[in-house]
Amino acid sequence: MNTAPIVPARIVVDDDGTPRSAEYGDVYHPRSGALAQARHVFLADGAIAGQWRGRDRFVVLEAGFGLGNNFLATWAAWRADPERCRQLHFVSIEQSPPTRASLACLARDDALAPLAAEFARRWPPLTCNLHRIAFDDGAVELLLAFGAVDAWLPQILAEVDAFFLDGFAPARNPAMWDARVFKAMARLAAADATVATWSAARVVRDGLAAAGFAVERAPGSGAKRDITRAHFAPRFTPRASLRRAATRVRPSAHGGDKGGADVVIVGAGLSGCALAHALAERGARSLVLERNATLAGEASGNAAGVFHGIVHRRDGRHARFHRAAALAAADAVEAAISSHGVHGSTSGLLRIETRLDLAAMRAVVAGQGLPIEYVEALGAGDASRIAGVSMSSPAWHYPRGGWVDPRGLAQAWLESAGAFAYLRTGCAIAALQRDGGTWRVCDAAGTTIAAAPMVVVCDGGGALLGPDAWPLGRQRGQIDALAAADLPANALPRLPITGNGYVLPAIDGSVWFGTSSSWDDDDPGLRDADARFNTERLAALLGLAAPPPLARAGRVGHRWVSADRLPLVGAVPAEIAARALGDLRAAPAGRYDQPRFVARAPGLFVCIGLGSRGIAAASLGSELLAATITGAPAPVEADLLDAVDPARFLSRKARRDEAARARAAA
Repeated sequence: MNTAPIVPARIVVDDDGTPRSAEYGDVYHPRSGALAQARHVFLADGAIAGQWRGRDRFVVLEAGFGLGNNFLATWAAWRADPERCRQLHFVSIEQSPPTRASLACLARDDALAPLAAEFARRWPPLTCNLHRIAFDDGAVELLLAFGAVDAWLPQILAEVDAFFLDGFAPARNPAMWDARVFKAMARLAAADATVATWSAARVVRDGLAAAGFAVERAPGSGAKRDITRAHFAPRFTPRASLRRAATRVRPSAHGGDKGGADVVIVGAGLSGCALAHALAERGARSLVLERNATLAGEASGNAAGVFHGIVHRRDGRHARFHRAAALAAADAVEAAISSHGVHGSTSGLLRIETRLDLAAMRAVVAGQGLPIEYVEALGAGDASRIAGVSMSSPAWHYPRGGWVDPRGLAQAWLESAGAFAYLRTGCAIAALQRDGGTWRVCDAAGTTIAAAPMVVVCDGGGALLGPDAWPLGRQRGQIDALAAADLPANALPRLPITGNGYVLPAIDGSVWFGTSSSWDDDDPGLRDADARFNTERLAALLGLAAPPPLARAGRVGHRWVSADRLPLVGAVPAEIAARALGDLRAAPAGRYDQPRFVARAPGLFVCIGLGSRGIAAASLGSELLAATITGAPAPVEADLLDAVDPARFLSRKARRDEAARARAAA
């Protein structure tokens, strides 16, 4: 997906209080009121509630988010309905979204004002991403796609029950009503999907009909004589993506217990605990198995870890994934701090820049339209002022970056899952077995430790699926700590500083910093040589004339890193599962040219290879994996799913082999 700068909406208010778009010269809602229009046109005077009753999940996709009135009206109607669906997913696309300040100043109907205040408080930075906001303990999910509708619809992965078309008039905004938009809607439509729009334009009716929707007129309201409604009546059904066609969990009505898990999660580090929380929000029960005596005792066991986004000159998949992951981590850490008392901060982070000068940094930010709420390019003076220490280089300031106690975050995720997740420690897991529709997790003697329809491997390197299943490397890292009193008072940073190494603010009287790294190094002990290396990096980060004394404490951890520095998150390819089970005959033939077409092992998933960005990768990876497992809308765009898909290395190999055959034939 090619991204473009997001330009905020310019909203003017007419004399009668009606908001209007300065760009499009059109009103956001009729003068009769936003709530009245939403209830009549989009909620169909209660008919939408009739569609969601008795269902576990209901998905709305809206083209033209505007000021959020339709979402607020739908949320309010869901709350008021005692027979509502268990989960409401609302996916909405907006090319010119309002700023948080604009949202907070808007007048709302009294019935929507409390929801609007919460909504404005949670408003994300205006970056070209799919932003997830969860309300009502995760029962209501808003997915906001900022950018053009025709660019975003092919990137959305969801089964949509109701479409709301609420863009500005076709004459003023023709791109939103293009035939390609209607065809993309048909790809997303569930079997009984409905469409509603205030527009009665011929181009809208004809476009819907050509895409496979049965169209009808309906009475309008206010100054509108007619509106358009439709339902999906396709001539054929498009084939589903294989990576989302695996058996799906049927969410449970009650919490989990020791023996009734829908999903077994192998590994109680950051990714395993995050996944248990994400599944619980979607009503799925999980059993989390950990080989150690406590959770998050390996790569996730440091006293603190940092999280932040990245900026690349080309806003490619790597940059976009880590941006989305960092924003998800900030939300997760804020919740862990406020609700569970976890040690951490989302008050910002500085990353030193050594390749670009300040002018070039600012040119990158301006070219991509990155908002100050996400990142800011600072000169050395401004960076020093924010950090509280002397800095000699410019730096990227990530206002929502920060640090957190990883073990505390993992514990908070499990606590939030409540009765829907159960932790079992001291499990010596050695193998997986497939028995009909059930996966069995076994010890070295072949004894079953746990069984469920679905298993997710979150053991860092995917050891249960074989040492060579993916191109993963194991990296040893040592971090060290000094007493804050061992450093000059003017060398204690107020916020994390990263670059060539990192240093954290004082935590309980200690300053943690690092990290040395080496590959394929199994040494678990602290080494003086690594401590000296880390203190030299610390001196450079803090502008000290000489390195401080050697550290008094430290920790060694090992993490798994993929060849392309992105995690592996999703359904396991059938070929890899067949190798792990020792039965290559079970590997079906099929397409390998794109990850989404590769055949999968039903009910088997991974979330591994999180590398040095485990906090952020776990925060986002768990959400997209939980959506895949339960069939909910994906919280990232389709090409980012390709970027982290466990089948991507098989596809790359297949394309290389095909190119080699073509060269040989020529």
